[in-house]
Amino acid sequence: MIPDSLLLDPLDLVALAYFLIGWIVFAQATQGRLFSRPTLTSLMNRQRETWMRTMARRDLRMIDTGIMMGLQQGTAFFASSSLLALGGCFALLGSTDQVIAVLGDLPTNDDIARPVFEAKVFGLTGILAYAFFKFGWAYRLFNYCSILIGAVPIVKDGIEDAATERAVMRAARMNQLGGKHFNAGLRAIFFALGYLGWFIGPWFFLATTTFTLFVLVRRQFFSAARAAVLDA
Repeated sequence: MIPDSLLLDPLDLVALAYFLIGWIVFAQATQGRLFSRPTLTSLMNRQRETWMRTMARRDLRMIDTGIMMGLQQGTAFFASSSLLALGGCFALLGSTDQVIAVLGDLPTNDDIARPVFEAKVFGLTGILAYAFFKFGWAYRLFNYCSILIGAVPIVKDGIEDAATERAVMRAARMNQLGGKHFNAGLRAIFFALGYLGWFIGPWFFLATTTFTLFVLVRRQFFSAARAAVLDA
């Protein structure tokens, strides 16, 4: 039996289901599994492969190692930020009564049960933990990609043999996988911001989730960044 204090209102359940379904559907759409329209992510994956092919024709690969260092540093920054946010969630649990008192003063909120509030905090903690694991794995994959870049033979006289092609595709695929997990972690951070609306109320949760989806869909499907990398 679930205690009455942990039971959510029907509107809360609707808002939570909308949040989860929106996250899952958007993630699938970003990977090109729902729509034929190319996304910014898929277009950048093509550029990652082009990068690896161009890299194979360079004698000096300091440019490529510099780019990889930038990718790793950015990933490490977000991983550290996720850990700090996780610490903030545990601090929030230690100040539950004070936060509930503040939220209870808002006109959009009814009386908040302590177990419900703590369950919401644990949900936010789970999202941030998921983001940290994604960023941590992306960091490892970019590290592996650096090794695979070093293993790609230099193309001589513009002639690329089968072994070189396999090495290029290994590096490109590892780079794309690193980008995939990095994007998944970043997507979790964005949706964590939308999740914060639930602490105010279910209607606000619906609004923040919708706003988050609007921003992310626009960036993936209709942004100037997408147009910049789209093939003519």
